[in-house]
Amino acid sequence: MSSPKFDSHNQSDRRGHMQTLLTLGQYLWMEGRSDLKVRVVAAALLIICAEVASVYSPYIMKYIVDSMTGDVNPVIVMPVGLIIAFGAARVLTQSFSELRDAVFAKVGQNAIRQVALKTFRHLHQLSLRFHLERQTGGLNRVIERGTKSIDFLLRFMLFNIVPTLLKILFVSGILLVEYGWQLSLITLGTLIIFISFTFSVTEWRLRFRRTMNEKDSEANTKAIDSLINFETVKYFGNEGHEARRFDSALASYETAAVKSNTTLAMLNIGQGLVISAGLVAVMLITANGVVEGKYTVGDFVAIHSFIMLLMMPLNFLGFVYREVKQSLVDMEKMFELLTISREVADMPGARPLEPQGGEVVFHHVNFGYESNRQILHDVSFAVPPGKTTAIVGPSGAGKSTISRILFRFYDVDGGYVTIDGQKINEVTQDSLRAAIGIVPQDTVLFNDTIRYNIGYGRPGASDAEIEEAARLASIDKFISELPEGYNTLVGERGLKLSGGEKQRVAIARTILKQPLILLFDEATSALDSRTEKEIQTSLAEVSRNRTTLIIAHRLSTVVEADEIIVLEAGRIVERGRHQELLAMEGQYAAMWSRQQEAASYQEKLEQVMD
Repeated sequence: MSSPKFDSHNQSDRRGHMQTLLTLGQYLWMEGRSDLKVRVVAAALLIICAEVASVYSPYIMKYIVDSMTGDVNPVIVMPVGLIIAFGAARVLTQSFSELRDAVFAKVGQNAIRQVALKTFRHLHQLSLRFHLERQTGGLNRVIERGTKSIDFLLRFMLFNIVPTLLKILFVSGILLVEYGWQLSLITLGTLIIFISFTFSVTEWRLRFRRTMNEKDSEANTKAIDSLINFETVKYFGNEGHEARRFDSALASYETAAVKSNTTLAMLNIGQGLVISAGLVAVMLITANGVVEGKYTVGDFVAIHSFIMLLMMPLNFLGFVYREVKQSLVDMEKMFELLTISREVADMPGARPLEPQGGEVVFHHVNFGYESNRQILHDVSFAVPPGKTTAIVGPSGAGKSTISRILFRFYDVDGGYVTIDGQKINEVTQDSLRAAIGIVPQDTVLFNDTIRYNIGYGRPGASDAEIEEAARLASIDKFISELPEGYNTLVGERGLKLSGGEKQRVAIARTILKQPLILLFDEATSALDSRTEKEIQTSLAEVSRNRTTLIIAHRLSTVVEADEIIVLEAGRIVERGRHQELLAMEGQYAAMWSRQQEAASYQEKLEQVMD
């Protein structure tokens, strides 16, 4: 089952955008957060107050002009009160706007935080299949753009679009009541033509913005992928190849960006023509009214101010529409992540695992990553409490699949798995994974300190507990010799440490977790024979008296196991203890013979090298 693909061209715009706004509204008007609701209401009232003060300013200017162009000498009788009132109206407009921003800031930032946190949590709850199919760079870009778009949408939609709509309502009403239907009709007609032109041209320009976003994500994905695989790039001397791949995406971005900027100039010119035409028409009618004595000079100034009050924010309408629409698309993509169902979910009413001795049982398990590609065929075995069972076999036999099933990264297609008699699909995943500790083949560390990486086994553990775990993993001496000790940074994916050092950190981390069941998944396969023997000693110490499942390719690491299971093509072909399997002279014995010959050759080679 493959995960849904994100396609910027597949939008179902209206339904999707409306659903996106409704989803965002839930985070603005959160149940149980009366403090946030009060802020939303207060911000709405402040928006209205700011617009009332804004549209009242032209009225005051009208009376100022009329008082100064009348029969009274303006030098003797200065309209001081009106001028002060005009200044007060401007101050109130700005003050209400700033208070609105301050009051709403907590609501907006809380919404961004809650959406980002919910998305982050949800991504960690999705299946391993989803993350294996998803490109980290592109996914990160979706989340980054989605959270940024919330901030943009709130600022421009609530503090630009809504105030502009209120201005249109107030000004149109004033012109209709005070100055007649002609001016109101011309103003509304100009606005309709302006908005229609802006929306149609901006919609046409969105194709270039979509291309820019796609190429931006592509370039970002390629850059991250290349930098994560820095060593591989160096090994093959492919710096130039990586630069060309990156530049190819940048070149496509450049082409789309140039087209976007060129068409923006066309949009701005067209908007200017529409605004100027409407403004000239209104001014001609008003000037004629002044000449005929129908209007005063103050009316002329006031009407001009009203029109400019409308047109100034509309100058940004193309930008705002484009960005708001893109923000909705970006948010929609991020909210789509939240709609992806969890392939592996807790059953309704699932209870925590109740550990007893740690018995693990696979009962007639069938599994395939795809419906047409079965990996495990009728696999059955049991690991008694405190015992060690090893699973061996060639690459592709299905060994690591067993570990993923035990952790319930995937649900089985047939059969079931139990721990202490409890089916793992009937208990909570948190309690299941808390009971199992793993030392994987490829230990990936966080780009943080050694202390943090060991402490990750049990967040909140004390320094003494972390250091004791390091001692039991036989890495404490190595750490003490480092200049910064436990505060040494391990680098991206732990690349500053050797393979053996990373494995010891993984062992220490597992020791700190104190699990009931231990799983060693090819834990030493990537190490040299000397380091392997040292790590094996640590593993033996850790697994004493614990239920242990060892997945291994090197048979020398499992000779002491209580039972060895041989897998081939997803089927159990042999099982028994080491000596019993050798006596069978079957698959296991053949593997043992080949590996012994290889080990003998390696030892001779190492002696020569020494």
